[in-house]
Amino acid sequence: MFHAPDSLPDHPLRFLFIDFNSYFAAVEQHDDAALAGKPVIVIPIESEHTGAIAASYEAKALGISRGTPVREARAICPGIAVRTARHDRYVEMHKLLMSEIERHLPIARIYSIDECACRLDSREQGLAVALAKAREIKAALAANVGPCLRSSIGIASSPLLAKLAAELHKPDGLTAIETRHLPDALAGLPLRAIPGIGEGIAKRLDRAGVEDFASLWALPPKQARAIWGSVVGERFLYALKGHDIPDEMPRQKSMIGHSRVLSPQHQHPGAARIVARALLLKAASRLRLYSLHAGRMTLAIRLRPHGWFEQDCAFTATQNSWALLRQLNALWDRATGTFDHLSLRSRIGLVSVHLHELGGTGPEPDLFMPPAERIGEQQEIALWAKIDGLNRRYKRQVVTLASHRGLDLNYLGVKIAFSRVPEAAEFDC
Repeated sequence: MFHAPDSLPDHPLRFLFIDFNSYFAAVEQHDDAALAGKPVIVIPIESEHTGAIAASYEAKALGISRGTPVREARAICPGIAVRTARHDRYVEMHKLLMSEIERHLPIARIYSIDECACRLDSREQGLAVALAKAREIKAALAANVGPCLRSSIGIASSPLLAKLAAELHKPDGLTAIETRHLPDALAGLPLRAIPGIGEGIAKRLDRAGVEDFASLWALPPKQARAIWGSVVGERFLYALKGHDIPDEMPRQKSMIGHSRVLSPQHQHPGAARIVARALLLKAASRLRLYSLHAGRMTLAIRLRPHGWFEQDCAFTATQNSWALLRQLNALWDRATGTFDHLSLRSRIGLVSVHLHELGGTGPEPDLFMPPAERIGEQQEIALWAKIDGLNRRYKRQVVTLASHRGLDLNYLGVKIAFSRVPEAAEFDC
């Protein structure tokens, strides 16, 4: 249960928030000295038909940003370096950076691949000492990891305020916000720039007459609870005002899956189906990695130039790849059977496969299942576990389906959602 904190006139500077600037592009610059200080973009797949998922600050200065198509980026800057994403390397560098940070301060929470919050102790909560600690961390990161991996650091009394402070000056910024300077210190901040205010909440706030930071600051906590529709709104407002609100308990995984934007050679139905099956096998391997079972599957297909098809099905919870592949085949036939004549002439631009209704235990034994069938199911699961072990041991797909032989999709399925840092084993599934 959430208890509203007591009101205090001012709060100590309890948190230091570190946000690494243009992280993917910075890692590429770190690994290739020739790219230091040069415009760089990172793309999801090796194709001239995709867009940037990250851009260095040198590229941003030219008007190139996340989402800029590769061809447009080359037109703006003919010499721009284009690098294909290496997500396992980004995770490896993340661990090096976190290790270096922990030499100076305890990490309270890792928010994403490029963000973490550190807690300051009572001796470090004064403004001068906190700023000195931040400069110490910046210097150590540059000296012991690499100068290309710049960060913006925010200091404040709550992780939310510290994150907002870090956002104010990029790249390589250092900003402290004392609660006695609020709300003036953030008066010009757009509401959508605040973590926790997405499009849906922004619309609700607008309907409630909350249009700027000043009116958000003046919002009564109980009204924030009503606007958000839960205690999350009240927690958010107290954190915004500098209260140290304990983190909620981490939620159990509710979904495992992968999506893939298809390159031209995979955009016809036959090749797209193979990609969907490969994505499912990656998801199934992650199920077994986390000792989970799934009881529902969703398949989504996006067409080019337009069209979106989605099918889902429920089934007896399993982690058996063969059983999951049978469900996917049925979903694929149902989904493609809904394409009209025009759609059949379209290209498939994206496929997405997700597993839901996850649980740590499998279904109760079916007393009516023939013993041979039950034993066969157990043997198939054991076989796939052996395959997982081989693929992780050799850090590549040494055992896979014959139809997937030679399928090079560049880090198939495993991507870094910025709210989650994948485990290294996921790249070897």
